[in-house]
Amino acid sequence: MRHRHGYRKLGRTSSHRAALLKNLSISLIEHGKIETTAIKAKELRSYVEKLITIAGKNDSNAHKAVFAALQSKEATKKLVNEIAPQYVDRPGGYTRIIRTRIRRGDATSMAFVELV
Repeated sequence: MRHRHGYRKLGRTSSHRAALLKNLSISLIEHGKIETTAIKAKELRSYVEKLITIAGKNDSNAHKAVFAALQSKEATKKLVNEIAPQYVDRPGGYTRIIRTRIRRGDATSMAFVELV
């Protein structure tokens, strides 16, 4: 039973799940738009939007917090200096999920995740 459970396990251990979300976030920040499964996209949305909100404060503590989550200097710098300032006046909703197709190999639904 998953009543009031806060996240999806994605069939992975906690460390593998954390690494997956971190790597998807880095790719999304670097490229602006990525394609992944719809379930991963929904989990990624929550993860990235929290990072963008933190980065919007644009101080050294925000920079440290984002780097602690991403562990990538380039992605952190791009998020804090370029992406987050665009969303300062926006109260959330920084990403968009667009369902695209059914994957042929295992028939899972795919989706694009992009920054608005």
